[in-house]
Amino acid sequence: MGKSASYYFSGGRKVVHMRKIFASPARYIQGKDELKHLAEHAKTLGKKPLILISKGGIKRSAPIIEDSFKKEDMPYKLLPFGGESSKQEIAAIRKEYADAQCDMFIGIGGGKIFDSAKAAAYYENAPVIICPTVAASDAPCSALAVLYTPEGEFEEYLFLPHNPNIVLIDEAIIAKSPVRMTVSGMGDALATYFEAETAISTNSDNFVGGKATLVARAVARLCYETLLAYGPKAVKALQNGALTPAVSKIIEANTLMSGIGFESCGTGAAHSVHNGLTALEPTHAFYHGEKVAFGVMTQLVLEDYDKDEIETVAKFCISVGLPVCLADLNLDNPSRDDLMKVAELACAKGETIHNGAVAVTPDDVVDAMLAADEMGKMYKTVYTKI
Repeated sequence: MGKSASYYFSGGRKVVHMRKIFASPARYIQGKDELKHLAEHAKTLGKKPLILISKGGIKRSAPIIEDSFKKEDMPYKLLPFGGESSKQEIAAIRKEYADAQCDMFIGIGGGKIFDSAKAAAYYENAPVIICPTVAASDAPCSALAVLYTPEGEFEEYLFLPHNPNIVLIDEAIIAKSPVRMTVSGMGDALATYFEAETAISTNSDNFVGGKATLVARAVARLCYETLLAYGPKAVKALQNGALTPAVSKIIEANTLMSGIGFESCGTGAAHSVHNGLTALEPTHAFYHGEKVAFGVMTQLVLEDYDKDEIETVAKFCISVGLPVCLADLNLDNPSRDDLMKVAELACAKGETIHNGAVAVTPDDVVDAMLAADEMGKMYKTVYTKI
């Protein structure tokens, strides 16, 4: 039954006891201008952090960081990020950490920065604070780091023994980031509920080797409900440079709710389709969550969701600017052979598409993509973008 099941015997029959595991950051903090309080939070974990941040991030945020640590009379080491979350870069970060006699890590920026900070903290057995500057994915809260080669090619996933000590989000910074990044985060979050339901229905393990708790399942559902209720309003606000309650709710859905939902429940076909789409060069211009959104459409067809649910998802995607058809991903009339490349990767051994209730073949995935594409095009004639 896998590593999350333990066995005992009662009255001559074998009984299976399923272990439920819920994963989350130790503390999640979200608010306007919260970066100003970074040192206040950092001092609860250590005495001198190494702060990993991009060169552009240093220009934008260095004065805020300096004022924060000066106020707490706390030393720190600011380190410009080299650009890739590679083993070589992480080794260089660890050397800087040791040379500066630091005792904790802070990653400020996007995915590769906080993956590097999480990995370095793991190897140094040190606490880590993650400060996303975009709400583009659900990765900040997770016990996972993605490692690449120095050339930027995917190398491996590093599964960590615990989640970040603190995830700190400054809503004012997120509100100033490109709107498309937050919309992409909504695409990633959109998959959370549907993939969670798939994994739970088949009793699949989540990402921490257990089964989903009732709380995790409720969070995944709330994530979906929050997107539908506040996504379009948040996009409208962000397009006008406004930080509203709707924006705050979407930041939380993209980051915390989706992060807990995917890691503590499990994933399914949508992310596998995303992984397959990366095989086609025209899709490289699109963000992770944008490709995941079309993966959701495909999953709904694969799992035979009713028309009303598919229409609800399509209407939402169109309203916020997420892809619902292949042309939205620069795939105009792709050949079946090209789609088969996507499908074969999506169905590779170990992919979470196999968490579904029935076996799925590459031909099934191609057919589902074509059907999802046709439905997406149909709904685009009915609904318009904000």
